Amino acid sequence: MTATSTTSTQREPALLGQTVVVIGGSAGIGLETARRARAEGADVVLAARDPERLEQAARDVEARSTAAFDATDAAALKRFFGDLPAPIDHVMVTGPGPRYVPLLEMSADDVRQALGDHVVLGLEVARNAAGKMRPGGTLIFMGGTGGRRISRELGIVSAATAALPPFTAALALELAPVRVNLIAAGFVDTPLSASLLGDRLDARREELRSKLPIRRVVGPADVAALAVHLMINTAVTGATYDIDGGQQFVQ
Repeated sequence: MTATSTTSTQREPALLGQTVVVIGGSAGIGLETARRARAEGADVVLAARDPERLEQAARDVEARSTAAFDATDAAALKRFFGDLPAPIDHVMVTGPGPRYVPLLEMSADDVRQALGDHVVLGLEVARNAAGKMRPGGTLIFMGGTGGRRISRELGIVSAATAALPPFTAALALELAPVRVNLIAAGFVDTPLSASLLGDRLDARREELRSKLPIRRVVGPADVAALAVHLMINTAVTGATYDIDGGQQFVQ
């Protein structure tokens, strides 16, 4: 009788020794990304507006540090990155949510803000973070798939959505070898979605469960898994990745 021995091999965490910064990291997609990055061995730094939620999130993921500020404040954003010890590896920006306002009800300043919010924020993050990032690290921005269709209800959102993929690709060329990628999500079951839909949230969930090809609602963990994959896969840059459960094909 021959004795056999089984050797079990344990995979080394893919982000071990790396630092992941999540702007908008106190809830939803940002917090779930931080949680998954920690599970892969990364140190995480969380930034968000709400100090109380931020403190709770930091305890949840054992964040290395936190900063409570408004990321759209250019001076505050510059201070945040200036105070961060180098090097950092990955930065994810969840960004402000969409604004659904009829076009003719928007002022000129409203239009500038709606079209520029994500692009300007992404550019300011890139400007301040790039000098501290290791080659092969990545900036990850959030966009959407729903805004690709044109409708009166979406207003300026479709134009803002269209700007993000070419912006991401162009920035990837400028920042190389730091990588830049965009995640385009559909409906994701987050606190932001709940605040936008209010008492229509449950009905929207049921509608998506019946219509989506995946027969379930996309959650923050789904998007976080993609975000961490983009951190790990160093061959990917300038790309837009859709994650909406097929929502854009059925609505």
